[in-house]
Amino acid sequence: MTFDFDTPVNRRGTDSAKWNVGPTELPMWVADMDFRTAPAVEKAILDRASEGVFGYTTFPDAWYGAYIRWWRERHDFAIEREWLGFAVGVIPALSTAVRVLSEPGDRVVMLTPIYSAFPAIVEGNGRKTAEVPMLRSYESGRPVYSIDWDALEDALRAEHTPLLIFCNPQNPTGQLWDRRTMARIGEMCRAHGVTVLSDEIHSDIAMPGKRCLPFAAASENNLAVTATFLSPTKAFNLMGLKTAAVCAADPELRGKILSALGDLAGANVFAAPAAVAAFTEGGEWLDAVCDYIFQNKARVDRFLAEQLPEIASTPSEATYLMWLDVGKITDDSGKFHEYLRRETGLYVCPGTWYRGDGARFLRLNAACPRPLLEDGLDRLRTGVKKYEAEQGIRV
Repeated sequence: MTFDFDTPVNRRGTDSAKWNVGPTELPMWVADMDFRTAPAVEKAILDRASEGVFGYTTFPDAWYGAYIRWWRERHDFAIEREWLGFAVGVIPALSTAVRVLSEPGDRVVMLTPIYSAFPAIVEGNGRKTAEVPMLRSYESGRPVYSIDWDALEDALRAEHTPLLIFCNPQNPTGQLWDRRTMARIGEMCRAHGVTVLSDEIHSDIAMPGKRCLPFAAASENNLAVTATFLSPTKAFNLMGLKTAAVCAADPELRGKILSALGDLAGANVFAAPAAVAAFTEGGEWLDAVCDYIFQNKARVDRFLAEQLPEIASTPSEATYLMWLDVGKITDDSGKFHEYLRRETGLYVCPGTWYRGDGARFLRLNAACPRPLLEDGLDRLRTGVKKYEAEQGIRV
């Protein structure tokens, strides 16, 4: 089957959070794709809607089976049925887990830069963010990240540190973690009595030929100390349906989280049908959209090399996000992102939202039809050149 990803979908005036922007602005910020979802998912939603009654709903066996099969076949992770529980979203579930697995004032470790919601969850719940900045180096002029193992060890061994929030694949850098690295983290966490909350919402968006290994699947240590947060929402663009799952092999860990979720675990009537359709019939569509996305990302890299060599992205094997190093232009990506939006209408994320070394980075969402991508690249070039001229920057 062929799928049309080139034709833009007009989302203005649809109450889209992403597209709630000015009439001439182009949003390439929040992690929300500008593609129609898989046909099988659309059909499942329409079929359910046609029933016309939207009362309380339960979870069919098909929901459990769909998750189990998908993660076994796509991620080499053997999930057992009793490990799974429903959640209305990864962020609400993570927030709940932070509250029940730690005490006010406790420290929660995370490798930065990292998705902006995680520090907000921690600090909003009265806990402290213990940042471990990743080490940045350059290979062929492109930024690459690695873990500062000594700093991570120090953070995990500190008193009142029960949790590590882990982002797999890494957001915003798009890095795929390897088994050896994750197993080493898991060993350290188990040694220090630290539970890992692994966000894997982006795990299905990977470069063709690559696979995202779940953190819990990296070793027995990892499986014992990890609660994994799964969802079809990023891969199939279903964020508005609020459908996710918590997966934990340890019964005590799983019980604490799922019990605390309580009424928050109640599903809307489209949550289960959409997830089942995505994970049982959406594979062909997902493969096609991943191929398209990574062609887009390759196009961005070519454009930068040819038109804006002062900017380079991190090598990325996962997610539809791009982490752009603008450090040769500015050391304040917050102000620079405002400048780009004001002068060109291009709306990207400032790296400062993601902490760590984000002051020299922008995050760009490449999950859009190619005509929109080309528009965004043109705006980026216009804005960069104008800014450089105004600031007297020579690169």
